[in-house]
Amino acid sequence: MRKPIRALAFDFGASSGRAIIGEFDGEKITLNEVHRFSNDPVDVHGTTYWDVLRQFFEIKQGILKAKLAGGFDCIGIDTWGVDFGLLDEFGCLVENPVHYRDLRTRGMIDEAFKVIPRADFYEKTGIQFMELNTVFQLMSLRRYRPHILDRADKLLFMPDLFAYLLTGEKHTEYSIATTSQMIDIRTRTWSGEILDKLGIPRRLFTDIVPSGTVTGQLSADVCGECGVEPVPVIAVCGHDTQSAISAVPSKEKDFAFLSSGTWSLFGTELDAPIVNEKSLEMNVTNEGGYGYVTGFLKNIIGLWLIQESRRQWAREGENYSYADLERLALACEPFQCFIDPDAPEFVPRGNIPQRVRDYCEKTGQYVPQTVGEIMRCIYESLAMKYRQTLEKISDCTGKTYNTIHVIGGGVKDTLLCQMTANACGCGVEAGPIEATVLGNIAVQLIASGALRDVAEAREVVARSESLRAYAPADIAAWQEAFRKYTEATK
Repeated sequence: MRKPIRALAFDFGASSGRAIIGEFDGEKITLNEVHRFSNDPVDVHGTTYWDVLRQFFEIKQGILKAKLAGGFDCIGIDTWGVDFGLLDEFGCLVENPVHYRDLRTRGMIDEAFKVIPRADFYEKTGIQFMELNTVFQLMSLRRYRPHILDRADKLLFMPDLFAYLLTGEKHTEYSIATTSQMIDIRTRTWSGEILDKLGIPRRLFTDIVPSGTVTGQLSADVCGECGVEPVPVIAVCGHDTQSAISAVPSKEKDFAFLSSGTWSLFGTELDAPIVNEKSLEMNVTNEGGYGYVTGFLKNIIGLWLIQESRRQWAREGENYSYADLERLALACEPFQCFIDPDAPEFVPRGNIPQRVRDYCEKTGQYVPQTVGEIMRCIYESLAMKYRQTLEKISDCTGKTYNTIHVIGGGVKDTLLCQMTANACGCGVEAGPIEATVLGNIAVQLIASGALRDVAEAREVVARSESLRAYAPADIAAWQEAFRKYTEATK
């Protein structure tokens, strides 16, 4: 019997991070979380930053704890998309990375369209227009803080930045690069046309490597501090969404997925991007994945609405568990009012419950009064948004999807899973919860030669995890409610 391979995955979300060892025995992957830590943004003089040095400290703590838990053979890192650190000519950070929810990008999309028409921009990159995208962050720097760009020599996205701090090597992994809206979707290289027209220096960008590339070894400094031997650091799909897609346990080539967490990523996987008038109108993204597949998906504000509402009520002295919020929602009358989860007022941190009330009042609907009514509105609106997105994805691809694979933390939200099945009128297969980590580990195993490809990895994930099926119910009532949702949010 061959020795099990132990891959160490670092998975950073918008509010927490984990270090998890995945041990593969040739049949199944067993997960062992060795370290969990908070990942809190820090506001300083009106700017929201990531505490990158604390994040790197936690990575080293994870390495130390993984050593004590039996060791590991390789390391992979995934994070959220779009954010980055800037390094000077000496390899030192110019400033802390700025959080994607910072308001510095307001108005930058319109400014970009003055230089590059919207259709031309999308035709070149195939990426969904969102103000938080890297290209608009860099435009803001060029306009308001040009001295920062003048001092910068290289830009590294968050997973690549952490890999650099571990190895000293500077590379850009393909999937995370595509979140920037600066990649030519056909050549898979930096778009000189986009960069030059928007005044973004080409010197900032490093070579792009395919997902699954070994980009370096743990440095002598890190090995000495943590008491470990050098192991390879593998550029897994650095964008957590693409890591999660790699672990969707589907036996079918054509499948719909919903990566459910702070953000909801709803879409399918394609062999080639779709860039046409329909996809532009839908504002859908063609994000790169392992093996240069395309994640054809829509970014939707997800459990953030519930998480931030819960934080607001805590600030007001009411501490509700997620189970409490679900129970209160279920006790309320259905389909009283709806919001568009992607309306711009729901993006910043703050009083989401009041913004829900304001939205409903502005659109002439019933204004929810209680915690339960607000939660019911959020839950149902998310499910309706998924239905709307599924229809548009199907229209673009010309394919029908009979099952939605829900992956990520939202698997634990059984109410939302059931409502998704009801609204979409199709089955939901929920799991795995740890899809991002499993996808991270799977790519490490492929790079190490333990797995052949993603198809085999998905078979292993299906054997390793328990899945739960949801069948649609009350389809006629949800169909009528969808008509009301469409009217309220158009």
